[in-house]
Amino acid sequence: MAKRVIYIHGFNSSQNSYKAVRFGELMANYDVDYCVPCLNHEPLQAIIELEQLLTPNTVLLGSSLGGFFATYLSQRYQIPAVVINPAVAPYNLLQSLLGPNYNPYQDYHYELNNSHIEALKLLTVDKLTHPELLYLLQQTGDEVLNYQHAVKYYSQCKQWIEFGGDHSYVEFERTFASIVDFLKIT
Repeated sequence: MAKRVIYIHGFNSSQNSYKAVRFGELMANYDVDYCVPCLNHEPLQAIIELEQLLTPNTVLLGSSLGGFFATYLSQRYQIPAVVINPAVAPYNLLQSLLGPNYNPYQDYHYELNNSHIEALKLLTVDKLTHPELLYLLQQTGDEVLNYQHAVKYYSQCKQWIEFGGDHSYVEFERTFASIVDFLKIT
């Protein structure tokens, strides 16, 4: 059975994000089932959708809010995951975005409300029980999330910290060999 590689996009993003597409181009050279689901804005629904895609041979990549989801799935199901500029406490960041929202990448309007914030709190992994399964890729120039939160939270995990960059993870392609190696993609 081919390894399943699931890329989990971030908040108000889509399966057509730059990192998802570029990593997919790389995965075309491997015997893997590369999957980038278009996630619902409701956190619990997104997790259910992701759980339905898990197989015994799954590995994960998650960016921003996708990194938060990847962390939850990694620790709950003991799945290797690479997290890219991950959200550590997205419920704090999204608090300021409560109300009407628009996802331009999926072209739909929705209401972000307190039930979403509470759902994210429920999905928070307070203590990493299997830090060896996580690999943090973090750029310090992230203008959306405080990089220090991720560096501290993932302190027991493998880390690649770069000075500069931004939330999109500048020159993401440079990390490909390291990701493939960590996730044991052959």
